[in-house]
Amino acid sequence: MSNPEIDALRAVIAARPRPAELSEMRAGIDTRGLANGVADDVTVVPVNAAGVPAEWTSTPNAIANRAILYFHGGGYVIGSLDSHRHLVAQMGRAAAAAVLALGYRLAPECPFPAPIEDALAGYRFLLAQGYLPGSIALAGDSAGGGLVVAAMVAIRDAGLPQPACGWTISPWIDMESTGASITGKAAEDPGVQKAGLDFMAKAYLGGADPKHPLASPLHADLTGLAPLLIQVGAAETLLDDSTRLAALAGAAHVAVTLEIWPEMLHVWHVYHRQLAAARKAIANGGAFVRAVMDGTTPVTPRVG
Repeated sequence: MSNPEIDALRAVIAARPRPAELSEMRAGIDTRGLANGVADDVTVVPVNAAGVPAEWTSTPNAIANRAILYFHGGGYVIGSLDSHRHLVAQMGRAAAAAVLALGYRLAPECPFPAPIEDALAGYRFLLAQGYLPGSIALAGDSAGGGLVVAAMVAIRDAGLPQPACGWTISPWIDMESTGASITGKAAEDPGVQKAGLDFMAKAYLGGADPKHPLASPLHADLTGLAPLLIQVGAAETLLDDSTRLAALAGAAHVAVTLEIWPEMLHVWHVYHRQLAAARKAIANGGAFVRAVMDGTTPVTPRVG
């Protein structure tokens, strides 16, 4: 039986205007995000994170010295602290951790590898503030989910210790959109289509190799990365990015948990006010972060 909540949301997304100008796209996603607001008990504090604009978001249940470093989605060309603040607050609440949301540079003004550089700067900032690697989680959605994986690879290659874990939501890890679901799920996904992905990829790459492992983590060696949680909707054109990421991570002996949510759309978590499934997915992600940091869940796959 179809989920009436997702049916109603699907209609809203399908009817949403599709502006052609990047400035209008940016304004639209920010307006929608700000319309959600945050709860009265949420504290938001702007900060300069080693030269990158950012903000701390916390709720009263946040455990001291635990942090999530968050990378927003938007195809590396749209999205901001404003667009994702309502989601960030709920994710931090679920994980019982403060969240440092990073306002990384966007393309085409600042193409690849600018977001990677900013992600590394944000991680170094947390380490300099005294946060232990085992008390830091990286999290992000869509392009930000891909940036989680790319940042973990860059952290490893820079000789820095891995964070506790990575929490990726509907990650975009393939700048060439080669997954079969790009076309196979096109009729089911009202929000993400190949033409839009191609536009964003071209802007982000700025002429760089689409197979560069930090631009498309589908081509990265994931050996040595911290445990990963991957959450994706079954109705997403980017479904295969998640399934391929899980296979790639597993083959590299990374502890990986893949959740495929029936009927869910791209980054359904942002609709947590409307969708019970979004609230449950956020709760699952928060529980994953807490368990890894508490040491109450295995960080290697179970055998047998």
